Amino acid sequence: MQGQCWLGIETGGTKILARIVQGDKVLLEDRWPTTSPQEAADVLCDFAARSPAPVAGAGIAAFGPIVVNPAAINYGEVLATPKPGWTGANLRLALSSRLGVAVEVDTDVNAAALAEQQTGAGKGCPSLAYVTIGTGIGAGLARTGRTLTGALHPEMGHVPVLKVSSDAAPSTCPFHASCAEGMAAGPAVQARLAGRDLEDVPEAFAAVADYLGQLFATIVLAWSPHRIVAGGGVLGVPGLRDAAKEKMARALGGYGVGAAAQGADFLVAPQLAHAGLEGALIIARQAVDRVD
Repeated sequence: MQGQCWLGIETGGTKILARIVQGDKVLLEDRWPTTSPQEAADVLCDFAARSPAPVAGAGIAAFGPIVVNPAAINYGEVLATPKPGWTGANLRLALSSRLGVAVEVDTDVNAAALAEQQTGAGKGCPSLAYVTIGTGIGAGLARTGRTLTGALHPEMGHVPVLKVSSDAAPSTCPFHASCAEGMAAGPAVQARLAGRDLEDVPEAFAAVADYLGQLFATIVLAWSPHRIVAGGGVLGVPGLRDAAKEKMARALGGYGVGAAAQGADFLVAPQLAHAGLEGALIIARQAVDRVD
C-alpha cells in the first residue's frame, strides 16, 4: 500500500479541503468554498484527476448530521442541515460512483480524534476524545484506531448543562433551552459580550467555563477517554481551557474516573493544524481495508 495514492477530504460549512498523498508525501492539496453538493463533487473529481497516480481510496471528514453507518442503505447522506442544498445530499456516493473507488465517511470530529490519537496530541493513548468549540460544539471518540458511531454519531454538543444560577443569558440553540452548544458555542459567547472580549467580562467568562467544564465531565463519565483534546475558536480565549478544566474537576467531584482526569496531560490543545483532513486520509485507507 506504500505506493498507492489516497484522497482525503474535509467538508466544512464554509470551505472544503482536499489532499492526495502517496505514503508520507503530499502530492496535491487544494481548497474551495463550500457551495452545492454537485459543485463539490465536480471540483473533487477534477482534483483527483490531477493526481500523478490513480487514487486507491478516499475518506471524507464531513460536517453533520450525516449517516455514518456503512451498513445503512443511505450511508453518507446528509440529514437535515441549515446548509442550503445539502439536506439529502450524498457526496460519498457521488464520489464513489464517479471515481470508481471505495469512499468512507465519518464526522469531522471523529476523523480529527482519529488523527490526533495516531499522530498528534493523543499519540500513545488507547482512547481519545476530540472536542471542538467554535460556531457549534462537536465531539468525537477514537479508540484503538476506530471511531465511535452508532445509529448516527455522537452529538455531545447537545448534552444538557445545568444553568449557572447568576446567568440570565438565553440558549442560542433552537432545539434546547440549556445545552452545551446553546450556552457556550461561539454564537452564545458573542451574544453575551456586546462587542467585548470574553476575558474582559468575568461573569461571562465564568459561565462559559462552567458549561464547558460540565461538557468535559460528561465526556469523562460517558466515554472514559484516556485524554481529551479540545480546540476551536472559543478555546483560544486566554485561560479558558484551564478554567474549564477546574470546572470539570468540580463537576466530577473526585468520583471514579474523575481522579484520572486530574493530570496535566489529560485535557490538552490539539497538535495538528488540519486534524480532520489528516483523519480523512486514515479513513481512506480504512475504506480499502473494509472492501478487502
